[in-house]
Amino acid sequence: MWDPNPYSVTPAAKVLARCVTSGTMTQTELDALPRETEVFSPRLLEAEQLNRIKHEIDQVSLDLELLRLEKTSADVTHSYYLSQRFASLQQFTSHLQDVLREQTSLRQRLMKPLCQQNLPIQADLHRYVFELMGMVVEFIENLEMKIKMVRSIPTTDESLSNLNNAMTQLLAQVTEVESLTKQLLQRRNQSKDNNKDMSS
Repeated sequence: MWDPNPYSVTPAAKVLARCVTSGTMTQTELDALPRETEVFSPRLLEAEQLNRIKHEIDQVSLDLELLRLEKTSADVTHSYYLSQRFASLQQFTSHLQDVLREQTSLRQRLMKPLCQQNLPIQADLHRYVFELMGMVVEFIENLEMKIKMVRSIPTTDESLSNLNNAMTQLLAQVTEVESLTKQLLQRRNQSKDNNKDMSS
C-alpha cells in the first residue's frame, strides 16, 4: 500500500527521541545499538521455521493422500473408464428402446406355438409313430424315478459301507446267540442229569 507520508516519525522513534532529550540515553548509545532486522530470539525463529516445515510436510502428506485416493478411485472417477461405462449404458438403453418398439411383434411371436399342432407324417409310418409315442409316454413316466436313481449313485458307497457294518454286527450277534444257546443246552443237560441222580 502507498504511504502518503514516507518520512513520518514512528512511535518507537518518538520514544527514543524523548529518551535522548531527557538525558536518559545519549545519541552515541543509541547509535551503538545493533540495527538488525531480526528482533526476535533465535529460539523463536527456530520454532517459527519448524512450524513452517511442519506446515509444508502436512501439505505434502495431504497432496500424497489425495493422489492415493485418486489412484484407488480412478476406475470410478477417471474419464476413460467413465466413457466406457457410459458407452455400455447407452448400448443397453438403445437395446431396451428397440425391445419396447418391437413389443407387439415380440408378444405375438411368444404367443405362437413352437411347432404346428399336427405334424405331417406319411401314412406308412403311422404304426411306428403310435408305438414310438407309447414308448415316449413310458419314458416320461419313468424319467423321475431314473433321475432319482442317478442322483443316488454317489451315495451308494456310503450305503454299501453301512450295509457291511450292519452285516458284521449281525454276524457278531449270531455268534453270541449261538454261544448262549450252547451254554443253555449244556446247563439243561446238567440239570437233567442232576435230577436223574437225585431220583435214583
